[in-house]
Amino acid sequence: MFMSALEYRDSLRRYKPRVFVNGEQVLSVADDPRLLPGINAIGLTYEYALDPQHHRIARAVAHHSGQAVNRFLHITQSREDLLTKLEYVRLVCQETGCAMRYLTMDGLNALYQLTHRLDAEEGTDYHPRVLEYLAAVHAADLTVGIAMTDAKGDRSLRPHEQANPDTYLHVVERRPDGIVISGTKAIVTSAPYVHELLVLPGRVMTAADRDFAVACAVPIDAPGLTIVARPAGRPGEAGALFSGQYGQTTGVCLFDRVFVPHARVFLDGEYAHSEFLTKSYATHHRHTCIAARAGFGDLLIGAGALMLEGNGLDCNRHGHLRDAMVELIKLVEAIYACGVAASVYAVQDPAGNFEPEPVYANIGKLLLATQIYDMHRLAHQVSGGLIVTLPGPDEDHNPETRADLAAVLGGRSGFGWPQRAEVSRFIEDLTASDAAGWMSVISLHGGGSPEAMKREIYRRYPVPERKALVSRLIERGVAGAAPASSAEPGQCCEEGCAPKGPQPISFVAQRAPRAG
Repeated sequence: MFMSALEYRDSLRRYKPRVFVNGEQVLSVADDPRLLPGINAIGLTYEYALDPQHHRIARAVAHHSGQAVNRFLHITQSREDLLTKLEYVRLVCQETGCAMRYLTMDGLNALYQLTHRLDAEEGTDYHPRVLEYLAAVHAADLTVGIAMTDAKGDRSLRPHEQANPDTYLHVVERRPDGIVISGTKAIVTSAPYVHELLVLPGRVMTAADRDFAVACAVPIDAPGLTIVARPAGRPGEAGALFSGQYGQTTGVCLFDRVFVPHARVFLDGEYAHSEFLTKSYATHHRHTCIAARAGFGDLLIGAGALMLEGNGLDCNRHGHLRDAMVELIKLVEAIYACGVAASVYAVQDPAGNFEPEPVYANIGKLLLATQIYDMHRLAHQVSGGLIVTLPGPDEDHNPETRADLAAVLGGRSGFGWPQRAEVSRFIEDLTASDAAGWMSVISLHGGGSPEAMKREIYRRYPVPERKALVSRLIERGVAGAAPASSAEPGQCCEEGCAPKGPQPISFVAQRAPRAG
């Protein structure tokens, strides 16, 4: 089944989630203008799957059913699948800034790997449950959000040590027909306008944290679930040329004794496997984030080039602007290249799906997390200061000032005030608005903090192999020679370290005497 964007929006009306935005309860998620930019962004992923022009990258064939599905619901079966995923994510994020639905794919792939491993090692029956759930998601063309990051409380304490256990999501009751969960998941991307939530553990658990090691699927309107969210983008703001149309929200999800039947439980107390799940999901998701921010970077490159043109400047004649544009291009494509490398060197999991190579995936995510600010700076550098001194959109309709502004704030011939104002406001929206600042923070911390990626890079990088390499080279170079001496400098030889052979003439000695 493939829904259209309108059908996706209409499908949200069949759910009755308990959602609050800006202190007010949302009566209908699908009809609340504060959430519409986010619904528009996810809606594009539905439209592209219907467009024959995009079928190659927007669709995939499910290996267990042979049915065509949206790629964002696909279990990756090859390195080519991973490369195509990158291409698709970059495309939809060029249009939307962040299309969000790709998290569904990342969570499903991680669960697919976990449950196959868990069943093989523990004799459980989780993997068939995932297959059944996957079939249901495919049949209805759902969007599934990922509820992974806990509120965490006192971060110096483990989950079971918290004064308030609800700072982490945990099992509070086990029944013959399922489990009951309570607790908080924070930073849940697109929470109000998804159909389901995949609840995943957000960290490595110990035996004492057994009740916190839980993974399950929960309908967005499950009794006991409350979502506290922010508006998606900048809906209704006149200057929000981009984020008024496309945006992203996150929600804090409060679970108060939410019942989950066994068929939707994929991890329950097997704490030793929580590390595998968190790291597997992180690898899939960081790989995807690379393409998402590359698509966002394409917007900055295009807007910067338009602004240069409107200002009457030419990179071929103004080297400093060319250098800034090249630096911006270098950042965007270097990030994306890490994603390509992670795809090419991907490894097939025993479950059958392919996981991106983790070092390249984490390096790419670390680059985008820390250099999103450089991307903004470079866009500002090539665009000039008009984006911060530009009069607001209301002045475009002010009869007292409109004519004067149009006369003096236009650009080169053929690129007048209306065009220059639109490009400036577009760049302001992407890089200098409150939505832009929020996007920077979500780029920094979304998918894990830079510290988490640094740990993963160092943990997985073959440092011992590099040490062994240098050791072999050293041994090869000194084979047959006398062992190195541990004597004091200048005392390594019996006769002392005396110079041997003709000595070079110093520069001073070579100077000819001055005449007279």
